[in-house]
Amino acid sequence: MAGGAASTTTYTSAGNKAGKYLFPFILVTSLFFLWALVHNLSPILIPHLKKACRLTDTQSSFIDSAIFVAYFLLALPAGYIMKRFGFKSGIILGLLLYAIGAFLFIPAANSGQYMFFLVALFIIASGLTFLETAANPYVTILGSPDTATFRLNLAQCFNGVGAFIGPVIGAKFILSGTEYTEAQMNAMPAAELQQYLATEAAAVKMPYMIIGIVVLLVAVLFIFTKMPDVKEEESGGNPAQEGSIFKHRHLIAAIVTQFFYVGAQVGVNAFFIRFAKYAGGMPEKDAAYLLGAVAGLGFMIGRFVGTFLMRFMKPQVLLSLYALLNLVLIGIAMTVKGDVAVWAVLAVPFFMSIMFPTIFSLGLQGLGGGHTKLGSSMLVMAIVGGAICPPLMGLISDASNIQMAYLVPLVCFAVVLWFGTKGYKLARAQ
Repeated sequence: MAGGAASTTTYTSAGNKAGKYLFPFILVTSLFFLWALVHNLSPILIPHLKKACRLTDTQSSFIDSAIFVAYFLLALPAGYIMKRFGFKSGIILGLLLYAIGAFLFIPAANSGQYMFFLVALFIIASGLTFLETAANPYVTILGSPDTATFRLNLAQCFNGVGAFIGPVIGAKFILSGTEYTEAQMNAMPAAELQQYLATEAAAVKMPYMIIGIVVLLVAVLFIFTKMPDVKEEESGGNPAQEGSIFKHRHLIAAIVTQFFYVGAQVGVNAFFIRFAKYAGGMPEKDAAYLLGAVAGLGFMIGRFVGTFLMRFMKPQVLLSLYALLNLVLIGIAMTVKGDVAVWAVLAVPFFMSIMFPTIFSLGLQGLGGGHTKLGSSMLVMAIVGGAICPPLMGLISDASNIQMAYLVPLVCFAVVLWFGTKGYKLARAQ
């Protein structure tokens, strides 16, 4: 890791030529796009399945919960499999699970049962857990430790591409634009209502079938591509000599912060379409296009801009500045109505863009070689924040309104600001 202490994990590759890392880096970077696609279709699925399955805001938020609970449950097993069988095997397994879950959207849509959609999403997310557990540390080791944070942010720029494309695909192929109130649906003849709900549910079949096919093709590419034989060499990396990983207080701070950050990221996007309709009177398809074309594009551009700025600013300084700006934006979104509120939320993803990889990298800085993989898995487990915060927002929304629900990401960004100013430099406990 960049700025790591003397006792670190180092890696070597047969031949150890820089050119050998280029295509594997490109291939692994493609994974950042693939998992971003799923995450950024969730804000489309939430209002869509809310209609198709007639859900409350709280119930619809379980879409994100199904995804992020999988991260929590499988992060450590994924880390163990990586250690036992290597990065390549873990990535292939993750891609296969991803494809299976995507194909399960077809029978889920045929049944019209919300629980079946949640099961399919859980399987997809199980695959994503393997991909993220492998790809994040793999990218950081495919080159000099001094540029690890820069390299991770560069790879995550393509996560931003997925953030841009996902909502656009959802708006085009999933959302129908037909919106009925609960009273209007209750007034429909039973046969007409059933046909409407079945048509809404069926809209997900084609997009997820295509996604499943693409993911399978990527898996085949990994199978037949010779990846570098990256080996771990421990330099002072005996966990027994290094002591408990929990003595690294900056890592614990990073894990806590990652929990809150992911909760904020998921919550801000998950309820944007509902927020735009409530605060700005915007139709769902228009809101979905804005989520991709403005928020998603802003997230992508923010990654490139942030990666560039880190050549001149310390990562923790940029992290703190972005967190402060998001506190201001969320505060505006909660206190005004109309276009100002909507555009305040749309601006937030630009400043979220560098948060995950920066927290991840700062959390692993200075860990001994015996703790790096475990620390990485623990940081991935912290993604479970994305399962907790959206239901909290749903409960607040059902009790008051969706605008007040943005209190949850407001608190989360305050935690990120604390980490960027103080938490990242907490000393190792004696």
